[in-house]
Amino acid sequence: MGNIASSEQIFATWVLIVIYAAVVLYLVIRGAKKTQNLDDYALGTIGFSPVAVGLALAASVTSAATFIINPGFIALYGISGVISFGIVMPLAIYISLIIMTKGFRKYGETTKALTMAQWIGKMYDSKAFAIYFGFLSLLLITFIVLICVGVTQVLSKALNADPVWVLTVVVAFVFGYMMFGGANSMIYTNAIQATIMLVVAFILLFSGVEYFENGIDGFLEQLAAVDESLVKTTNPSSFLFRDYFEIIYCQFVIGIAIVCQPHIITKSLLLKSKNDINKYLLVGIIALSVFFSVVFVGLYIRLYFPDLTINGTKMPMDSLVSYYVVSKFSVYTGLLVILGLISAGLSTLEGLIQTLSTTITSDLMDPIVGKRLGFDSPFKKIFFNKMVIILLGVVSFLLSYQQLLSPNLSVGIFAQNGVYAYFSAAFIPVLFGTFFRNVSFKSVFAASVTAIVVHFSVYYGHITAYMQETINNPAIASTIAILSSLLVGVIMHFIEEFRKVKTEDVY
Repeated sequence: MGNIASSEQIFATWVLIVIYAAVVLYLVIRGAKKTQNLDDYALGTIGFSPVAVGLALAASVTSAATFIINPGFIALYGISGVISFGIVMPLAIYISLIIMTKGFRKYGETTKALTMAQWIGKMYDSKAFAIYFGFLSLLLITFIVLICVGVTQVLSKALNADPVWVLTVVVAFVFGYMMFGGANSMIYTNAIQATIMLVVAFILLFSGVEYFENGIDGFLEQLAAVDESLVKTTNPSSFLFRDYFEIIYCQFVIGIAIVCQPHIITKSLLLKSKNDINKYLLVGIIALSVFFSVVFVGLYIRLYFPDLTINGTKMPMDSLVSYYVVSKFSVYTGLLVILGLISAGLSTLEGLIQTLSTTITSDLMDPIVGKRLGFDSPFKKIFFNKMVIILLGVVSFLLSYQQLLSPNLSVGIFAQNGVYAYFSAAFIPVLFGTFFRNVSFKSVFAASVTAIVVHFSVYYGHITAYMQETINNPAIASTIAILSSLLVGVIMHFIEEFRKVKTEDVY
């Protein structure tokens, strides 16, 4: 496809990477000094401000998917994608955050839960349920892969470097420093990253201002001249935005449930007190509103590359943002944008590594082999947590390498399938645990298993007319899974309540 970065861009990018790495390592070393055990690694020892945690929340929710991958979908499919990814899903996420955060934090604080699996296990008084969710958490590796691929695409284009070597360095560096700092360093790096992301979001959003010389109508006319389907609110030729069921209904359900990811909902446990929740949510939602609007840049990309080719070669969807940044901006503006894109990826990657490694160590290894490995010692537990991070790094590298070489259109589909399955299974246990009392373990366990079975059955079994393409929409499978899970959970709950009433009547 050819190299597009100039020698000046390459040199400036290397300087940026060195400075960025130095700042991150300084914060990690500072945080590591205060990390004495796994509790410190998971929740930190510092009293974090609601502004810092709110910015960390926003950075964790959006990530490389919003800044690097999703604009590619919009470049391909147009306004229908903006409605889905830029309006409906964010609105549902805000509603879910506002409704669920207070209840989750209240119970999480009283149980001293470090992870989502622990929260669920303690809520339903079942160690087996915590172990079950520990295993389910492994599905989140797919999201780690998305971020690794996204960051690799950006850096490899900016450096004119082999993506495999870039991927190797990214994985080694990020997984390496996450072995030490944990929450004590992550909240500060996330807050700094989110601030950079805010600046970069505005740069990206204003990068297409010339397309609005004749107003919104003129902008839409330019898009229609490229492809009329780009300006329509549905896009039957796509596999994600074919009708309003996919664009609105499914995305709203997904947005409500997406909050039930451990690196998102557990952020509230880092607040000093319940009085900080409103400020935390306000800061987080304002920042999120800016971040989610970045998907609109996909429309600029389509106008900048009407046929989505460069030097006569078709660009992969996951590389569209990278090519746009390197081609469109001056060296130093481009450098700042690249910094923002890296920040978007690493902010979430840090949270995923932290929560997933803590879950594997505390919720899988500890109850199964903890005594044999000497987990009574905080230092041994931290040591094995570091070994888990190394193993996660190796697995993530291998899966990312495969997605770089042969993605199914986009690494986004691979990630959605895994992540959507996870939060489909988590949604009912978190929802019922947050808002209802005396919910039986049987009800939520049946609901959770139903969600997993239905999600993968619909997706891989090609169930429903929507799932008959070579590339299918994981949101369809997840929506059906969540609704099936809700139905099973409610029915089981009422059956259990009916049995209790009958038993009380007998006695």
